[in-house]
Amino acid sequence: MTTPLFRDDAYLRTCEAEVIGVNERGGIVLDRTVFYATGGGQPGDSGALELDDGTKLEIATAVYDEDKKTIVHVPSQGQSLPDVGSRVTAHIDWTRRYRLMRMHTALHLLSVALPYPVTGGQIGDPEGRLDFDMGDETIDREALAEKLNALASGDHEVTTQWITDAELDANPGLVKTMSVKPPRGSGKVRLVRVGRDVDLQPCGGTHVTRTSEIGALDLGKIEKKGKQNRRVRIRLTD
Repeated sequence: MTTPLFRDDAYLRTCEAEVIGVNERGGIVLDRTVFYATGGGQPGDSGALELDDGTKLEIATAVYDEDKKTIVHVPSQGQSLPDVGSRVTAHIDWTRRYRLMRMHTALHLLSVALPYPVTGGQIGDPEGRLDFDMGDETIDREALAEKLNALASGDHEVTTQWITDAELDANPGLVKTMSVKPPRGSGKVRLVRVGRDVDLQPCGGTHVTRTSEIGALDLGKIEKKGKQNRRVRIRLTD
């Protein structure tokens, strides 16, 4: 099991760690990490592991192992792997991570601006998208863009809290996503709150601490996906 430092502090860019395993596919397991592992529509972090001699091992992505608790750091091809028991310093590609954090929080705001069940989504840089089950409803692009940017520029604080599985079961309305369910198994679920009452939903991803960090947003392509689904894309403007 890997201690996911990003879960308590998404702004950590580096940490020291011990190599506790190298799996049969060449993935590196650390006892603790700042690398976010692919999940919930958010891509895994890229970056590097720095060895004691200063050598840097390029990491292409991070994923969860089959137990959903162990994070595997996937190196780019053709690199030597560190020995189990060795110490490394993990460095994430902060520029990429921060943009993904901004986009992830922006997509939470999009789910507020369009209050329909979410059937899918993807966090990317510079573009992300959500799919909504909204039947024959139409979207006013200008009004949506105005509402979305008003939410972002409102400088709402973004915080996290934990509830038990039982508390989530008692409040099923917290779950907006129809296709992706909150991770269970540990007995508790992490919630991400935006402002006092802007948004509250289960999420294990990384976010900015204030919505004003998102910056201005543009609406991208809006397309029909099936009889009821609408795919809405948004973009960071910088």
